[in-house]
Amino acid sequence: MNRKQAGIILTLLALIICTGILASKVNSELKDGMNELVSTDKTETKEESTSTSTDYFYEARSVREQKDDQFIENLNAIIQDTNTSQEKKNEATETLTQKNMSMEQESRIEMSIKSKGFEDAVCIINDDKARVTVKNDGELLQEEVNAIQDIVLNVSKIYDVQIESK
Repeated sequence: MNRKQAGIILTLLALIICTGILASKVNSELKDGMNELVSTDKTETKEESTSTSTDYFYEARSVREQKDDQFIENLNAIIQDTNTSQEKKNEATETLTQKNMSMEQESRIEMSIKSKGFEDAVCIINDDKARVTVKNDGELLQEEVNAIQDIVLNVSKIYDVQIESK
């Protein structure tokens, strides 16, 4: 090992040690901050639950989009593979078209539900079943459930609708 390599190794070790010290300081500050968080009043707790609910919808959309992107990527790989038979390519193309239609319908359903007065909504369509989660403080009224079912039926022609309230 020459001097240059030894210098690089020592520099990296110093950086690792500094990172460890910095991480321990940041973590101790977070623990101190957690004690302060415990002593909050009820209004801050309500705001936190609202942000948790908002986080749910953001996370649900992110997970759905990641799964959709991966699914589409796999279908495109099948379509573009030169070793794949024409029958499999046609099947993958048809599945890709159906997936794109489902994604468009999910988006339209979410926008329609929001236009009915709900703060947020997430729709996930799997084959002939739709799962809709809406942001609502209490239980949904039967009129609201019927309105959501009508929206899903009109947009996607799906009768099997599972509705949740968060």
